[in-house]
Amino acid sequence: MAPLGEQTPLIGARSCSLSSAESGSLQVLLYRRGPGGAAGNLSFSFGEYTAEELCVRAAKACGVLPVCHPLFALATEDLSCWFPPSHLFTVHESRSQRLLYRIRFFFPNWCGLGQSQRFQLPKDRASPVLDYPVIDYLFAQSRSDFIAGRVAVGLSLPSQEQCLSLALLDMLRIAKEQRHSPAQVCSHVSYKSCLPAPLRRQIQQQNFLTRQRLRRRFGKSLRRLGGCHTDGPHLKLKYLLDLERLQRRCSEEIFQARSPGSAAAVAIHVSGESGVSWGCGSSESRQHFCDFPDIADISIKQAASRDGGPVENRLVTVTKVDNRVLEVEFATLREARSFVALLDGYYRLTADAQHYFCREVAPPRLLEDLENQCHGPISAEFAVNKLEAAGGAPGLFLLRRSPQDFDSYLLTVCVQTRSGRDYKRCQIRRDEDGHLWLSGVARRFCSLRELLATYGRRGLQAEGAQIHLEVACPPRPKGLLHPHLQRRQTGAGRGGRSPADPGGAQGHGRRPPQLPGGEGGGTATSGVSHRAGRGVPEARPDVCPRPQSFLEAASTMSQLSHKHLVLLHGVSLGKDTVMVQEHVRHGPLDLYLRKNRGSVTTGWKLAVAKQVAYALNYLEDKKIPHGNVSAKKVLLAREGDAAGGSPPFIKLNDPGVSVTVLARDMLVERIPWVAPECVSAPGSLGLPADKWGFGATLWEIFSGGKVPLSLLEPQR
Repeated sequence: MAPLGEQTPLIGARSCSLSSAESGSLQVLLYRRGPGGAAGNLSFSFGEYTAEELCVRAAKACGVLPVCHPLFALATEDLSCWFPPSHLFTVHESRSQRLLYRIRFFFPNWCGLGQSQRFQLPKDRASPVLDYPVIDYLFAQSRSDFIAGRVAVGLSLPSQEQCLSLALLDMLRIAKEQRHSPAQVCSHVSYKSCLPAPLRRQIQQQNFLTRQRLRRRFGKSLRRLGGCHTDGPHLKLKYLLDLERLQRRCSEEIFQARSPGSAAAVAIHVSGESGVSWGCGSSESRQHFCDFPDIADISIKQAASRDGGPVENRLVTVTKVDNRVLEVEFATLREARSFVALLDGYYRLTADAQHYFCREVAPPRLLEDLENQCHGPISAEFAVNKLEAAGGAPGLFLLRRSPQDFDSYLLTVCVQTRSGRDYKRCQIRRDEDGHLWLSGVARRFCSLRELLATYGRRGLQAEGAQIHLEVACPPRPKGLLHPHLQRRQTGAGRGGRSPADPGGAQGHGRRPPQLPGGEGGGTATSGVSHRAGRGVPEARPDVCPRPQSFLEAASTMSQLSHKHLVLLHGVSLGKDTVMVQEHVRHGPLDLYLRKNRGSVTTGWKLAVAKQVAYALNYLEDKKIPHGNVSAKKVLLAREGDAAGGSPPFIKLNDPGVSVTVLARDMLVERIPWVAPECVSAPGSLGLPADKWGFGATLWEIFSGGKVPLSLLEPQR
């Protein structure tokens, strides 16, 4: 159903002459076009368009800034399916397509400074999640849903009174915006046009006298409120807040799926307030699974066929940081991608704006930013803060997208002036053909890398200072303390069972007051003693001559966030310095390989090796050497099931706890995994040393856990 317009609440206006039935076109329906505009649409002719590209075009038409752009997505007219940003639409002559541009990602009380707010550097200052153009669009979208009956509203007397009060606010807003008196508005706009369809039908079934009495009472209330000195934006905010109280779960999405290997129906509930929960069939009770920052990995794969033929079903696996798993099977690939894109988007909004779980649903602009080491649309205040945190050396620069313009980049560079250190800013523009140029310079470039490389060699002049681009400041994981949005913790439980976890193991998530027992959180190497059965590495003076290095390693680990890296919960400073990490169920890989020698397949080993490579590649991108790669440092979180198609899952431990903290006699024991240049000079540890360690680890994996070079004498 098309969005409902402002001037004629029950009939949507159109902004172009194309008919909705015209073939060979793709139309994106807008609830509100531009500041103060009515509903409309954007039409696209033959060609291919990604969902993100269409959303950017719609955002420009509606006045939505890049910082709020991630809240929006495209959906079918009946809202039965949402499209991930990477979805490719092809416009054919044979058919037309109609899509809705909507706000998909919701948070509690985000119209004010309540439970949700945008993260700011000064702790005593906060700003609302939404700006006025987005609030205008949210109002138009919510109003359309309310009138069309998409918001579930009961027909009890209290519900009817709440609906009438919303209609009263709506009529008063129309009068204020059109600068008409309440009597004039009542003469050409029926109050019933501002009510939900079920309530309109119920009122229409009443007798003539009842309908007249309702109309007179409504008009009297409207005239009484007409003297209030308020404006349209505040009336919209009041409307949204009242509507949220009327229907608390209006922003929740529910996905119908089933448990793998059975016909049991499962309903997955996703909400910006409480995270992910699930329930069986039509049962009202549900179990909480996790909040978005607790997600470690998401994968999509084809479900196993029962008769050997091709199937369209897709199996989605959501893994938490405590290794609990939620597995559900969707009927189609489109439904699976819609579900994963929702979790992916909420994770970027609440945990790490530069992260994605599945490349097939990742926003193309995000992939481009990661390739170019470009930050998102952060403010100048954040850019300077990041440069200062990175050392603030002259020539250090940060590339970011403009918070105000979809077609611009901003370059913030640290320079040394006569008065001291300063930060200069340059603007980079992009045209429709993808060519880039520095503002004020005529020369065009084909890519950001080419532009930065050119000016890095030649230098440039900006704001009266000579600028040299020496070292880039790339995006880094936000960690636990710097979410894009801040929310108050809800009281939802965190220990419910999942369909694929019948044991219902209690997960400790990101709060570790009680760590679960079990086998193997690590081994006593690198000056770090791992207490048996717990993820609690401990710095001991007898094996770690430099405790400060232990704390530096903990600081490094706290900045990392990757599905194949062990999560650091925190550090306890007391008599013993203790690093609290997540519990990894099956312990070190070398012990597992020796215990199961002969039963581990080559494919299993290849899958493990690939995951170790992913973790090391992530560390290399962050310019952080691991320094101690071996099978002892590879912890097995999930064994996997070859028959069921479930792969193993590993986590690399102790990144940053390098061999450089060891005494020379202890270093001898680590020689098979230590690069030759680090044996003679342990302080020369760098990224290339991890390649040697990775090769030795591969040797160890494919030889069943045997120590490399074990047949040679230690002296050799």
